[in-house]
Amino acid sequence: MRARHAITVAILAALATVALWWLFPRDRQTGEAPAPLQAHASTEIERGRELVLLGDCQGCHTAQGGRAFAGRRGIPTPFGTFFAPNITPDDATGIGSWTEADFWHALHNGYARDGKPLYPTFPYTNYTQISRRDVDAMYAYLRTIPAVRQPNRAHELGFPYSQRWLLVAWRALYFRPGVYKSDPQHSAAWNRGAYLTRGLAHCSACHEARNSLGAIQSRDNPAGGLVLDWYAPTLYSSHEAGVREWSEGDIVNLLRTGITSGHGTAHRDSTMGPMAEVVYGSLQYAGQGDLHAMATYLKSLPERVPSGRAVFAEVAPADVPGMLERGKRLYADRCARCHGDDGEGRAPAAPALAASRAASMRSPIDPVRIVLYGGFPPGTAGNPRPFGMPPFYQTFNNDDVASVLTYVRASWGNRASPVSPEDVERNRTGPLW
Repeated sequence: MRARHAITVAILAALATVALWWLFPRDRQTGEAPAPLQAHASTEIERGRELVLLGDCQGCHTAQGGRAFAGRRGIPTPFGTFFAPNITPDDATGIGSWTEADFWHALHNGYARDGKPLYPTFPYTNYTQISRRDVDAMYAYLRTIPAVRQPNRAHELGFPYSQRWLLVAWRALYFRPGVYKSDPQHSAAWNRGAYLTRGLAHCSACHEARNSLGAIQSRDNPAGGLVLDWYAPTLYSSHEAGVREWSEGDIVNLLRTGITSGHGTAHRDSTMGPMAEVVYGSLQYAGQGDLHAMATYLKSLPERVPSGRAVFAEVAPADVPGMLERGKRLYADRCARCHGDDGEGRAPAAPALAASRAASMRSPIDPVRIVLYGGFPPGTAGNPRPFGMPPFYQTFNNDDVASVLTYVRASWGNRASPVSPEDVERNRTGPLW
């Protein structure tokens, strides 16, 4: 009996040792980033500034009206609200006492300076692909910004998500650190674009579906994701945000200016909601070479149709004719003046709604939120005076919004499911801006 007990203990000890070895952040590869197609920065600090801008670090680490990079911005999720930390070089409340190795450890391995595992709301699952040299440049730049003495705010999470130690199991299931490795089967532009899109720009953090534990699941379901209560459409489907058939110039223009409504442009799209913020605070400042590289990679993504049924409230078939009739009246009275009697739009003030993938994608969340709270593309050098949509949350009730969107999503070449009043009510949470 004692021998059997000793063998059992030895086996458990061996398994524990293997588990610790597997989970311990042992990956210390430096990695080499694919070179920029056009070099701009002359110093490491300047290169770090460009990388921090492209990663949109300030967007998450700056509260509305707060000091830059001083943290406390709330990020609502199904698990609770996460608050971004202070990353200014303040010794007491920021990362002033962090070393280059500490910073690399956080981005590459997902551990804080004190060894605690970081929640994956901080996209280290993407940042792990950034090379050590680029991480060190980002660190060097962040050391130059003004230090702000501002304590971090604790996350507001329900049980069991408040138990940080459970991240050990999450990491074992869903995370492996590893820097980007160039694919020799593709061009230098494709590899640079893949490195930026998958890693530093962390596009999948928003644009890919997640499972019930918050891990990306696009291999099984290439749908988009939810961010700040908006739907970030999938980059794999041409019916959502896929750009496989776009010209490289149209893609670059959308990323740089937030719109693609220039003369001679085949596609009519604009960014609103969280993506407008990304363009405003990040992508408009990216180098043309990096934007072209990202466009090269995005064009290469295969066409994949989201599987399964979107989880939205059903509309009884018997109710649809009445909703369409009501929506048609509301559209003629309140919408046609800008968007046209047949959804043709009034360029440049109002986009076309006919054959519009923005209006007719599988998820109605974004159209609902735009009707309720309005929406503006970002103000950029290429679009300095953006036209926008006024809010109707005080004018239209839930039935009105559902009816007018059901009409738009079934007219002028659009073939999308009806919108229910319940889905409208679910999105009356405020614009989060």
